[in-house]
Amino acid sequence: MTRTLVVVGHGMVGHWLVERIRDRDRADRWRIVVLAEEPRPAYDRISLSSHLEGGEGGDAGALDLTGPDLLDDPMADLRLSTTAVAVDRRARTVTSADGTVTGYDALVLATGSRPFVPPIAGRDLPGCFRYRTVEDIEAIRAAAVPGRTGVVIGGGLLGLEAANALRLLGMRSHVVETAPHLLPLQIDAGAGQVLADLIGKLGVQPHCGTITRSVDPGPDGRVCAVTLDDRTRLDAALVVFATGVRPRDDLAEPSGLTRGPRGGILVDDHCRTADPRVWAIGECAAVEGRCYGLVAPGYRMAECVAAQLLGLPARPFAGADTSTRLKLLGVDVASFGDCHAETPGALEYIRHHHRAGSYAKLVLADDARTLLGGVLAGDTSAYPLLHSLTGRQLSAHPERLLLGAPHEREPA
Repeated sequence: MTRTLVVVGHGMVGHWLVERIRDRDRADRWRIVVLAEEPRPAYDRISLSSHLEGGEGGDAGALDLTGPDLLDDPMADLRLSTTAVAVDRRARTVTSADGTVTGYDALVLATGSRPFVPPIAGRDLPGCFRYRTVEDIEAIRAAAVPGRTGVVIGGGLLGLEAANALRLLGMRSHVVETAPHLLPLQIDAGAGQVLADLIGKLGVQPHCGTITRSVDPGPDGRVCAVTLDDRTRLDAALVVFATGVRPRDDLAEPSGLTRGPRGGILVDDHCRTADPRVWAIGECAAVEGRCYGLVAPGYRMAECVAAQLLGLPARPFAGADTSTRLKLLGVDVASFGDCHAETPGALEYIRHHHRAGSYAKLVLADDARTLLGGVLAGDTSAYPLLHSLTGRQLSAHPERLLLGAPHEREPA
């Protein structure tokens, strides 16, 4: 008997779930209905900035993840521009904003996150943008004025992506971050300073450890400047908010589902809610109380749920490796393990080459031999080796490892 699976959300994680099920469901046990809020099928949100590299009229289709096999699949009903507004768990139905009611035998919530915009005066002025969707990117492109200055509020991963987007559009930019340094979740102050120095040479000016007081209008009512907490005033032809995201868990409480302590739809290590017919995956899911804002953990959640729906062995979701290696505005940065040395008794080995513009920190256990984590900026060539050694005793002196030396045990 064919049953109906409703998937709310068609971002990268929701799409991964649909593909995994269709790839393995040879007996067509599940008919899948996808309620997609955006007007386009799933696309590579991580590569949004690359949409600008083609210049005016860049091809957003290059970001598409959904191929003709899925679009033409009679067992997959993709409904674009369809927002789910209510779930009736007793009747097992989902109601959309247009009044359509869709019944389900199983329901997976993959609603993702929404951009967080702090309550700053002037945040809704014309010329203010978010950085989340293809439509956001196209609006920024239309408003960009080459040679003028834009202000990005938020100095995390998304903020630096937005600053790079403005640079690709020929604009200079300021990046405002409330933390003492850029990328506060991924790197430490030393690496943050190296990153700030290097992007400064590209025309991106960081302002860290300060708060945005207001976004200010000009005579025409559009954005013309941003005022910081220290009363610094930055000219701005446009402002981009990239101040983080919040899980989209709006459907939880009205349907009687529990939210996590910091938001998100509460699920167990198999991504199951308290209702055996309802799962949540991706950024909207609070797995045993914790939300994960990266796509890789979301893919693992999707794999786990797909296996359960198909009656296959399902490996529980046991957390995520938050190690990362990135190139931001041409600058290499990486972090792994306990990069902030939060383990009691942790020791830090730091190597900072100011002239070369590189920084490295290894975090060691109190035995001074076991590698707990680290941070790299400017040069991340040692990352693969160091990442593989995390949680193990060092195979060589820290200096040799940072230079990419092979696995060699130091003499006793």
